[in-house]
Amino acid sequence: MRTFPLRRLLLALLLVAAQLPALQAQQKRLTMADAFLNRSLQPENLRQLSWIPGSKDEYSYVRLKTSEQQDELVISSLQQPGNVTSIPLSLLNASLASAGSKRTATFSTIRWVKSGEFVITADNQVFKTSVSNETYHVQASALNSVGLTTPVRLFGYDQAADNVEMDPTHTRVAFTKDQNLYVSLAGRENEAVTQETNPAIVNGQAAHRSEFGITKGTFWSPTGNRLAYYRMDQTMVTDYPLVDISVTPAQAKPFKYPMAGDKSHEVTVGVYDLNTRKTVFLQTGEPKEQYLTNISWSPDEKSIFVAVLNRGQNQMQLRQYDAATGAFVKTLFEEKSDKDFVEPLHPLEFVPGNAKYALWQSERDGNNHLYLYDLSGYRKPLQLTKGSWQVTDVLGFADNNREVVFQSTAASPLQRRVYAVKLSGGKLREITRETGTHTATLSPSGKQLLDVFSSTTTPRIIRTVSVADGKTTQTLLTAPNPVAEYQLGETKMVTLKAADGQTDLYGRLITPPNFDPAKKYPTVVYLYGGPHVQLVTDSWLGGSNLWMQLMAQKGYVVFTVDSRGSGNRGSAFERATFRQLGTVEMQDQLKGVDYLKSLPYVDAARIGIHGWSFGGFMTTTLMTRSPGTFKVGVGGGPVIDWRLYEIMYTERYMDTPQENPDGYAQANLLNYVDKLQGKLLLIHGTIDDVVVWQHSLDYLKTAVDKGVQLDYFVYPGHPHNVGGKDRVHLYQKITDYFDDNL
Repeated sequence: MRTFPLRRLLLALLLVAAQLPALQAQQKRLTMADAFLNRSLQPENLRQLSWIPGSKDEYSYVRLKTSEQQDELVISSLQQPGNVTSIPLSLLNASLASAGSKRTATFSTIRWVKSGEFVITADNQVFKTSVSNETYHVQASALNSVGLTTPVRLFGYDQAADNVEMDPTHTRVAFTKDQNLYVSLAGRENEAVTQETNPAIVNGQAAHRSEFGITKGTFWSPTGNRLAYYRMDQTMVTDYPLVDISVTPAQAKPFKYPMAGDKSHEVTVGVYDLNTRKTVFLQTGEPKEQYLTNISWSPDEKSIFVAVLNRGQNQMQLRQYDAATGAFVKTLFEEKSDKDFVEPLHPLEFVPGNAKYALWQSERDGNNHLYLYDLSGYRKPLQLTKGSWQVTDVLGFADNNREVVFQSTAASPLQRRVYAVKLSGGKLREITRETGTHTATLSPSGKQLLDVFSSTTTPRIIRTVSVADGKTTQTLLTAPNPVAEYQLGETKMVTLKAADGQTDLYGRLITPPNFDPAKKYPTVVYLYGGPHVQLVTDSWLGGSNLWMQLMAQKGYVVFTVDSRGSGNRGSAFERATFRQLGTVEMQDQLKGVDYLKSLPYVDAARIGIHGWSFGGFMTTTLMTRSPGTFKVGVGGGPVIDWRLYEIMYTERYMDTPQENPDGYAQANLLNYVDKLQGKLLLIHGTIDDVVVWQHSLDYLKTAVDKGVQLDYFVYPGHPHNVGGKDRVHLYQKITDYFDDNL
């Protein structure tokens, strides 16, 4: 036997000892709490990163100063890269105290007025003694000096305020409380715009169940002198019961829920003049059951533009109204569809300083593209972008407002990159060329981007990029891999054909750590499949979450494919499911199963499926309309019968139950309960106001009636999504179900 000299043996032992920490670090295992609550496992970010308006490309962000364990506001300029100002929270609080305010617990939302000046609302979370949100105008430059300048108190507003929106001048705020709308400004705090006593008539809140791109219910004019707002009359809509069990005895708390085929609510748009304190309503006319969407102001504040969509959602008119009188002025153009639907999602966007030219986004040619309109009617509309890809966001205007900068899928449906095109038309100019996902904001000058980049293997890089040549001018953050010490599997992207044999589908496959191709692994398919959602992207970890990585860590293959019907692929892809929700998506998901079965390491007898909301609908669909394909299914918040879902969404994709009875019957999962094979767990929140609890209760009742066994779990007091610490409980429940049955 050969012997090693003692010295060589000691060196070998030292080398192994030196490598042990790295080897051990890479063996850390995720916990369920890590997957959902451990923020340190998410890529590092810069909070409230934004450009400062009116500046020479200054920007700011908030970060935690670890040495002092407090937030600080960082202000920097591309013109003077070395000139960085840091304002600790303690200095802001000292300044607020000098103005008589209670201190704020965090840098709540910073709203920059211009270089060196911002507005902040002290949240008073430290003492909670204030009855109003105190809003101050702060001289940022003075905060970094020895002699503090006292901030100027602008106004306060009700502590119970909801739907808060500050005007473009940062001198007044609109908010709602219960069903009424209020404004606050200097000398006029908590002023009621509406005085509605009927709780079924709400003002200043998002209308039409937040469909059609609607995210809010108030719309300030450019100078803040007028405020447009939604008034939604729901008195004709049926009450739907929710039960509050936090009190004894439990209390019924009904809300208005318009179901497909039933009576819808009626919406009007009011315009409040802050100078005269009078309101006029836009004369939007009949029929009352129509959708008023994508509201925008002209730069001169004389006009309001509204995309008016009929209830059938196949005809849209972009109308102009007189802001002073509410009178109808004219219809600028119409969009119609005789085969499916029209879906306006974006308001007019005016070229800065020009009330004549505006951009409109439309899918009229099959993909979402940009059109330049001459509102005077002198010139015909000009289509600025074209191709089998989508414009996903307009960032603004550059080159002295001669070109528009936007994000799109032009490089790949999996990616987002930034491009520019002249307002006179012509060839696209690509600004960001790196493969992956770029989420950018354009500087006030139009010369720089704040680009937040990630890819499947890159957690996050934040940098400033020149609009002119796409070169990086500054790197603000290169986030380290937050899960580098954890035992993760391999994530790879795959492409397969849809059931039509032609359309490409994109999928994500995660294999377990220490993967052995000779073994047979159980597989979990996670899916959604519904409109406007894309799960597979060229972003960090391929768009997966840490629960999927945890499942791989436990020895599962985890697979996702975006079927036809999902988002960001154009009209033909998304509308393939029109009037037959569940059918085409199911066919494509089964193609995904065929792909899995072709992999020698996937155990075809142990495939499970899980999804939530539309994904819960698809989980239950596949468990019963393709019985035997999946051994186990877990469906959360599932739509079971589209007749019970809300009008705006359902009638867009299915028409009404009266118009499409066969489509509703085919999609109604109550008709397939007795076909169930395998183990199915349904989960629902008891106060779900999106997919009401009745969906899964009806399914459960039908299963009982037909002698079908299934498993069921509810989350008392939770709405559509189970959030907070209870999300750990939810996914432990789901994981245990797969462990026990798969």
